[in-house]
Amino acid sequence: MLYHLLFPLREYFSALNLFRYITFRAAGAAVTALLISLIVGPFLIRLLKRHQIGEEIRADGPKTHLSKRGTPTMGGIIILIAGTIPTLLFVNLTNFYVLLALLAFLWMGLIGFLDDYLKTVRKKKKGLVARYKLLGQISLSLIIGIFILTFPELFGDNFTANVTATTTPFLKDVMFNFGIFYLLVVTLVVTGTSNGVNLSDGLDGLAIGVCAIALAAFALMSYITGHVKFSDYLNIIYLEGAGELTIFCAALFGAALGFLWYNAHPAQIFMGDTGALALGGALGAMAILVKKEFFLIIIGGIFVAEALSVILQRYYFQYTRMKFGTGRRVFRMAPLHHHFEEIGWPESKVVVRFWIIQVLLVLVSLTMFKVR
Repeated sequence: MLYHLLFPLREYFSALNLFRYITFRAAGAAVTALLISLIVGPFLIRLLKRHQIGEEIRADGPKTHLSKRGTPTMGGIIILIAGTIPTLLFVNLTNFYVLLALLAFLWMGLIGFLDDYLKTVRKKKKGLVARYKLLGQISLSLIIGIFILTFPELFGDNFTANVTATTTPFLKDVMFNFGIFYLLVVTLVVTGTSNGVNLSDGLDGLAIGVCAIALAAFALMSYITGHVKFSDYLNIIYLEGAGELTIFCAALFGAALGFLWYNAHPAQIFMGDTGALALGGALGAMAILVKKEFFLIIIGGIFVAEALSVILQRYYFQYTRMKFGTGRRVFRMAPLHHHFEEIGWPESKVVVRFWIIQVLLVLVSLTMFKVR
């Protein structure tokens, strides 16, 4: 809104010309989101404590986590508020890249909120029934995919010409076309990413720190993709208007840092499904919009590993139980971060080392832009 209100006044106040630049608006969005998080955080923590809305620790989890029982959850509300307000203030609200990404963020946040509400307020142990949660994720994916296929011209000429294609790592001038499988790919990306982030949210500061690093990477990728000169130099597809996603990423990055202030060990609040599903949905949607689905596998490597650890653990246990009569495990405990806790790593060591790995994954993915 500030962009639409203030930028037209640049003829009268030359300083307002700064709103022309994505970098200026991205910085403004990040700082605003950080401040909102820091201000809203204490208020929400007190409110949740007053209403006794706390985390229930699973009995089969690490014993060291039992002390966390009762810690306020649903802290993703902070991320939703701090991410949405700066986005609306600083972006061009006629840009469909941002509108779809924001839709994914809020839609998945609402699903996560319903799940958290049912678990913590209504005391339903399993929260939102899994099939309903999956239905919500698939519905969002189909809305995004069908909208893109129906109105590709809203995203520019280059997007229209490559509507079902994506950037191919290591290969110059080659776009991999998903063709008739496009809607399936969109569904897998959005659903997989949101669930991957959710599974990673098991240690203080782990998921939010990894997400913040991934958001910084997508901010840079969006800026390059939407910049005609930089995209030409790196020989990647230029998507007019995609640069506005930089502001959205910056807003979520600022919100994530602000939330991390209260979520760092020992956590004062957990983000719950409200924040995890929202951030995962936003990351998945942005990968689709800037046509970097393959790059998401690297940038989201932590989320992929966490999800695979759960899948392997479950199916290997079922297979060995049928074959040998007793279930066996690949990991001491899944998701993966709990395995390292079980072998004796302190929680803070697991978190920091996962952050380091995430930084390395981002550097590898950015290097892939040039090594093509």
